[in-house]
Amino acid sequence: MSDNKIALVTGGSRGLGRDMAIRLAEKGNDVIITYQSQKEAALSVAGTIEAIGRKAAILPLDMTDTASPDTFVKNLSATLQEKWGTDRFDHLINNAGMGSTIFFPDVTESDFDRFLNVHFKSVFFLTQKCLPLLNDGGHIINISSGSTQHSVPGYSVYASMKGAIETLTVYLAKELGQRGITVNVVAPGPIETNFNNAAIRSNPERKKALASTIALGRVGKAEDIGGVVAFLCSDDAGWINGQRIEVAGGLML
Repeated sequence: MSDNKIALVTGGSRGLGRDMAIRLAEKGNDVIITYQSQKEAALSVAGTIEAIGRKAAILPLDMTDTASPDTFVKNLSATLQEKWGTDRFDHLINNAGMGSTIFFPDVTESDFDRFLNVHFKSVFFLTQKCLPLLNDGGHIINISSGSTQHSVPGYSVYASMKGAIETLTVYLAKELGQRGITVNVVAPGPIETNFNNAAIRSNPERKKALASTIALGRVGKAEDIGGVVAFLCSDDAGWINGQRIEVAGGLML
């Protein structure tokens, strides 16, 4: 049985999740990452983690399918046994997500349900079903967004679901405290990744406008987020619980 801490990062094949997974490995954690369709990208991240000297595994997970967590947790349990000789892990990072700019009058019920399933319902029940496998004294990190506090046109449905995640975080922190499990939110500000069809990266004017609203004068990069998540999964952050930590360079101060 391995004594190493094991982290599970959903959506760890690219973007913010990729950096989280690598930074967790650099801090001494073994890492399991999930992917929806980009298996080769997930394998590449796993290879990077193993090159650091940590163990890695990849598992498919489709957050659009609300029945997926049941199958996933069975696969997770089997992977933990096969690769680590244990039935427990230590850190759950709920990062997987999707984005789309849809203005409020144009949001359809189908759009609403898709965002609900990916960003709230599947996170809710995946976390619930993972609890029997999560070690006491472990950590849950939920990824939210600066758009829950700073209005972004076209993000009403996305931000609403992320707002629900922030409320859920507080309740989980309270209810799981007796197990020594901390639960926190990391809320990135504008980040230059491929998220939402690379909405920032592919639009220089928008990127410049967003940078002007940030005290540090630039939009974020994936590398700005992973280290914060790794810190919150460390013993140094053991007294941080039920908090929303906005990582945004000083957005709209």
